[in-house]
Amino acid sequence: MKQSELFTRVAREAPKDEVAVNARLLERAGFVYKNSAGIYSFLPLGWRVIQKIAGIIREEMNAIGGQEMFMAALHDKHYLKASGRWNVPVVFKVMEGSGKEPSFSLSWTHEELMAEIGTKYVSSYKDLPFAAYQFQTKFRNEPRAKSGLLRGREFLMKDLYSFHASEADLYKYYSRVAGAYKKIFERCGLNAYYTLAAGGDFTAANTHEFQVVADAGEDAICLCQKCGYAENKEISKLKNGVRCPKCGGKVAEKKAIEGGNIFPLGTRYSEAFNLRFTDEKGRKKFVVMGSYGIGLGRVMATIVEVMSDKGGIMWPESTAPFQVHLLALNGADGAKAYSALQKEKIEVLYDDRDLSAGEKFAEADLIGIPWRLVVSPKLGDKVEVKKRTGKDTETTGLYEVIQRLKKH
Repeated sequence: MKQSELFTRVAREAPKDEVAVNARLLERAGFVYKNSAGIYSFLPLGWRVIQKIAGIIREEMNAIGGQEMFMAALHDKHYLKASGRWNVPVVFKVMEGSGKEPSFSLSWTHEELMAEIGTKYVSSYKDLPFAAYQFQTKFRNEPRAKSGLLRGREFLMKDLYSFHASEADLYKYYSRVAGAYKKIFERCGLNAYYTLAAGGDFTAANTHEFQVVADAGEDAICLCQKCGYAENKEISKLKNGVRCPKCGGKVAEKKAIEGGNIFPLGTRYSEAFNLRFTDEKGRKKFVVMGSYGIGLGRVMATIVEVMSDKGGIMWPESTAPFQVHLLALNGADGAKAYSALQKEKIEVLYDDRDLSAGEKFAEADLIGIPWRLVVSPKLGDKVEVKKRTGKDTETTGLYEVIQRLKKH
């Protein structure tokens, strides 16, 4: 894509009303637009990042047998009434016509809908297990909408729901999802710790979070520095400086960002919707459920929080909007290099604008694309290559650069 055709542009200053690093950099670089507190629109560069994250998640969900679907975002109140969650404070309620009482809610999660859908298709143990997931907008009446995309009132989530004949089978799949989540965060360039946590409004049982250590984190975790065992401070009996019960390593309290969570739901929602099956002996039993969520915007924001410097963002190649940022300096024609990169299916943002070298370099650092290529009259038929995460540059031929990029 030619940067001259990109309708967004880099702002000279960070937004004054934002404190969080992710909000300041993503807004300034033109990845997102803040509509109001906790509500953001994803602009072309930002949406490319979201699609990369979604692609990684989709691959890992499919690999563990998840079936993708798409559910309604407007929920009749009977769903939350049945589960006892109609009056949960975060729920956005919607009036129908001139009615005096709210009759719908905007989706904040989909356990209820999924349980009711299950009643149509589950009758026997032979129908179990199965797992279904979606990418869907969620709405939460968050009283503390802050920290950019880390705490929003409207956000895109991947939510997976699994259905089982027994708790043993649920926990077997629960472990598979935990492994898939670990792969997802690793592929996004993040080190996420599997963390014991409370259930909150979803389940009374203990659950697990995937926490990324970061100064911007609103959570506190007790983390073993040796084996990586972690507990959310809200429920942890561990203290800073004590020995880990798992390995004897030293425990330290760390600030962290919750990137995802998984919940063993048991039969709470199947009981609410009479979701039952007949087992091998002809007995009626309630289906055992689990739910598993990852916020895509939150993952994006976490990457920015832990992978940025004073110049801007440093995207990992797996989630970057483009693989290469091609800069044409001092009147050079970069069309040949641009065409060659596109021919090899290398994603490239071509800065063909009439700006100074300093302005282009500064904007390239801010946007944070992994590889920067420069064409300039003084380089002749060579190109200058630099990784966003490195300090050194080198001059080489375009063909050699393309072969290197194709290996990444």
